[in-house]
Amino acid sequence: MKIEEMILPTIKNMPPSGIRKFFDLVNEMKDAISLSIGEPDFPTPWNVREAAIYSLEKGRTRYSPNAGFMELREEICSYVKRKYGVAYSPKDEVIVTVGGSEAIDFALRALVGPGDEVIIPEPSFVAYKPCAMFAGATPVIIELKDEDQFRLKPEQLEKAITEKTKVLILPFPNNPTGAIMTQEDLSKIVEVIKDKNIIVISDEIYAELTYEGRHVSIASFPEMKDRTLLINGFSKTFSMTGWRLGYACGHPALIAAMYKLHQYALMCSPTPSQYAAIEALRNSNEDVEMMAREYNRRRRVMVDGFRKAGLDCFEPLGAFYVFPCIKSTGMTSNEFCEKLLMEEKVAVVPGTAFGECGEGFVRACYASSIENIFEAMKRIQRFVDSNRK
Repeated sequence: MKIEEMILPTIKNMPPSGIRKFFDLVNEMKDAISLSIGEPDFPTPWNVREAAIYSLEKGRTRYSPNAGFMELREEICSYVKRKYGVAYSPKDEVIVTVGGSEAIDFALRALVGPGDEVIIPEPSFVAYKPCAMFAGATPVIIELKDEDQFRLKPEQLEKAITEKTKVLILPFPNNPTGAIMTQEDLSKIVEVIKDKNIIVISDEIYAELTYEGRHVSIASFPEMKDRTLLINGFSKTFSMTGWRLGYACGHPALIAAMYKLHQYALMCSPTPSQYAAIEALRNSNEDVEMMAREYNRRRRVMVDGFRKAGLDCFEPLGAFYVFPCIKSTGMTSNEFCEKLLMEEKVAVVPGTAFGECGEGFVRACYASSIENIFEAMKRIQRFVDSNRK
């Protein structure tokens, strides 16, 4: 028996993440600087860690309810109402998940299958397309453009919709570009889909990292609340990546479907993480604001650095990434990243890791110390100068 022949083609033919390749390489290099992984360099706020420690000291290590502790779901609803103006019931419109990634996966598995289409604007998070394919659906890609500030345009969406379209993924603030969608931008998207049988999966994991104005959720439009699944989590906002905790808010029927999958596949999210998350939502606003201010400072340094190096760089207004254009170097995205790593020991990620339309761009993450960023920009300047065509 050949085990390789028993693996499903969908899994076997799926390429590995283009992000991890460079992360693994840089870990083996001395004096290398990684701008590759989207992980905050700040520690989880102390009061949040303390809440988890206290829960362990009290022996609170048993399973939680499948949907998450009611106390946490109530805090999530309060937070979402306070921040984005959308009211949800903690009883049947919220589920606590193992990171935002589980929420994306289970939402797609609950909604789509063979014959269905999922519209995915790219460049975007690496998991959307594979998760749609693992569910048996067909991804329909919309290529976001630099000249549009990487925002989804209503005419692009209208053109992509067919009678098979069942889901639109809305990935803003965007990873990898840092693009956002304003109230005006979203209102035009709402006009396109409000009368169609399309569910929006709105991935808002970077919502608190918006640098001009406040984040607007498409779920805040009255006609969109029931047809939107709002996904968020604790990894980026509260610097809790390893705690693996996220949540989804939406219509009771969709949450109930995701609950079934969650119940059978994972049972519940980590108990100490949930106690920590309750504390984060209640008492960590100052820490979040401090981190956002520091990211904003780093953002300006990195954008300025790429521009001084002669690379066009769209100004990101959300998340913690920049997405400079490297076409002027004459290298492909992969060549640029590999050569930069080997010659200057700086790791960035090829734009193609986030979709084919990312060719000619690279992603650099500014969730790194300001000292590392200054040094990385010096090395990148030197690299571009020595490889200029």
